[in-house]
Amino acid sequence: MSEPGDDRHAQFSVATEDRLSVLEITDEVERVIPDDVSGTATVFVQHTTAGVTVNEAEPRLLSDFEDALEDLVPNTGWKHDELDGNADSHVRSMLVGPSATVPVSDGTLALGTWQSVLFVECDGPRTRTVLVHW
Repeated sequence: MSEPGDDRHAQFSVATEDRLSVLEITDEVERVIPDDVSGTATVFVQHTTAGVTVNEAEPRLLSDFEDALEDLVPNTGWKHDELDGNADSHVRSMLVGPSATVPVSDGTLALGTWQSVLFVECDGPRTRTVLVHW
């Protein structure tokens, strides 16, 4: 994954149990960033049916977000379903996006009081890889 001497990125895995779920990954992201890093970190998923965003990790809000994605994007009735039956997952992840960029100060994410890094699974259960680049 990296060139010799390139230590500006890391990765970790996220395992999900449900088809659609939102998980807080703030601690995992911060854990892989070295203490001497200041600037920005980009959190990215290399998957077309998952995403990353920044928001509050309050459990009722995460449930509301899952419900909103299901309401906005119905499970069936998509042309892509003729191929593999998961068009809704692709469309939901397009709405969320594959990455978030967060300021970093001395290895610590410079998030607001209520902000967290959230992983959005749209086609689980699966184990996904999250990349962090600084």
